[in-house]
Amino acid sequence: MKLFLVALCAGVLATNAVAQPSTADAIAKYREMIAEGNPAELYEAKGESIWKKADGPKNASLEKCDLGLGAGVVKGAYAQMPRYFADTDRVQDVESRLMTCMETLQGFNAAEIAKTPFRRGKKGDLEAVATYIAGLSKGMPVNVVPKHPKEKEIMELGRRAFFMQGGPYDFSCATCHGAEDQRIRLQDLPNITTAEGASKGWTTWPAYRVGNGQMWPMQHRLNDCYRQQRWPEPIYGSEVTVALSYFMANLSNGATMATPGIKR
Repeated sequence: MKLFLVALCAGVLATNAVAQPSTADAIAKYREMIAEGNPAELYEAKGESIWKKADGPKNASLEKCDLGLGAGVVKGAYAQMPRYFADTDRVQDVESRLMTCMETLQGFNAAEIAKTPFRRGKKGDLEAVATYIAGLSKGMPVNVVPKHPKEKEIMELGRRAFFMQGGPYDFSCATCHGAEDQRIRLQDLPNITTAEGASKGWTTWPAYRVGNGQMWPMQHRLNDCYRQQRWPEPIYGSEVTVALSYFMANLSNGATMATPGIKR
């Protein structure tokens, strides 16, 4: 009789183990559900409108902005950024490049835009435009390979910044994103030192954050990573943030862009 009860209990436990979905499966199902009707589409539409609208002291649109493929060419540009631009003599991601275009084409002050809080004023407009640009690379392969000397330099800077430890907790980016099977608050943390992990971290941003109803481009994502490490807030569009983006983009080379993404 005792043996029968033990076997019965073992069978019930095994059945429950099979019946209950794992945390990872439940999160995957949640992501699948929220992916339907991604609100990021509204930001894409807003960004397209801003891109085409005459604005600023020069009353000009951004349609002549060169994102690396020629003036006004948007389709596929995001998949090839960050990249070196001769006119600024530096490597830029889409957000720092848009600040340059907003200053040179429209007459806005790039330094003032950089200091504006996220989602406010012209920075909010810039974030919407970045989402629009990213969406026009969806389904395309990442193509970020250092060729120019400054691209090689910033790739190395990004690698060093990723592994640099500091702050009150002696954290680095690699603390959370340098190993397999790590998680925080039920959120899987991709191992960005691998091609697969880097592509998970790069190809789905900009992304709509369901938890706070906000659209976050990569500069905002990196800013929040520094906040969580208790590091000083990085300057928007600074060399170190672009370098970290370049590091991730290069490791993701060949992966398919899935922007704009949606996160919990």
